[in-house]
Amino acid sequence: MATPVLQVRNLTTRFKTERGVVTPVDGVSFDVNAGETLAIVGESGSGKSVTSMSILRLIPSPPGRIEAGEILFDGRDLLRLSEEQMRAIRGDRIAMIFQDAMSSLNPSITIGKQIAEPTTLHRNASWAEAYRNARELLDKVQIPDAESRLGAYPHQFSGGMRQRAMIAMALACGPRLIIADEPTTALDVTVQAQILDLLRQLTRQAQMSMILITHDLGVVARYADRVAVMYGGRIVEQGTAREIFNRPAHPYTRGLLASIPRIDSDTGQPLQAIEGMPPDLSALPPGCAFGPRCRLASAACVAARPPLTAVSAARPPEGAHTAGEGAPVSASHVKACFNT
Repeated sequence: MATPVLQVRNLTTRFKTERGVVTPVDGVSFDVNAGETLAIVGESGSGKSVTSMSILRLIPSPPGRIEAGEILFDGRDLLRLSEEQMRAIRGDRIAMIFQDAMSSLNPSITIGKQIAEPTTLHRNASWAEAYRNARELLDKVQIPDAESRLGAYPHQFSGGMRQRAMIAMALACGPRLIIADEPTTALDVTVQAQILDLLRQLTRQAQMSMILITHDLGVVARYADRVAVMYGGRIVEQGTAREIFNRPAHPYTRGLLASIPRIDSDTGQPLQAIEGMPPDLSALPPGCAFGPRCRLASAACVAARPPLTAVSAARPPEGAHTAGEGAPVSASHVKACFNT
């Protein structure tokens, strides 16, 4: 089996706050294979965005700090690189598309210059060459009249066009991995679909890998190859999109899926809510983070953190459908982290 483009192992990130030490990323492990889209899904505050910022080492210090783990990209541990080496990777081999394009783009610099700049920094291209590349990228992301748009400023673009410009910036150097953190936030539903379709088309054409961070399970179902479900800073379930939707194993995943409105459900039937509140990341329980809200929790779940356990014997452990928390174990140990 080919080595994954990205391997995250036992990643832990903490912040010192007035309320104490907060752990938004707590022992997270996952792989991203070449050419695939991994969706990291979970409710707000589950640690999705901090995980993505940790991969690129963009955690502000202080108050934040990556305290443990490995982030292996093309065989190199990003946590062991110097800041200069990381700057050479950001925007070149790994690119990020942030949630809010308006706050991510520089309002005083033209769109063309912002798209051209990565090429001059990472490829030593002349500005003339970089602008030609920027025009081609605007064409590629389907912005009309690309030549004249190069001289426009972010406020002169609509929300959807700004997000397309962010995608063009991410594609400028042909990265191996794109991290898209809620890339369609604040866009209307029609534009959301257009942006996500465009992202899928472009990443597949270039055989790029993508981490898609979202709380929208509809997006996950349509665009993801594999899914990692986060709760309370921990990954509680991983698997292919088909496995997660057809055979969810963890109670939290089941709760998320049950809360989605269905067009074939009975009229007037209430949605199933997940009772309780998300955990306080400064005081996580010793056991499963979802334990206090889980109807299936046993004494063992509350007392100690359950391992991430293979529930699909048909696939090897590193790619198996897993549920629970921690690191994958042998695929022969086939059970869920709860009794059903």
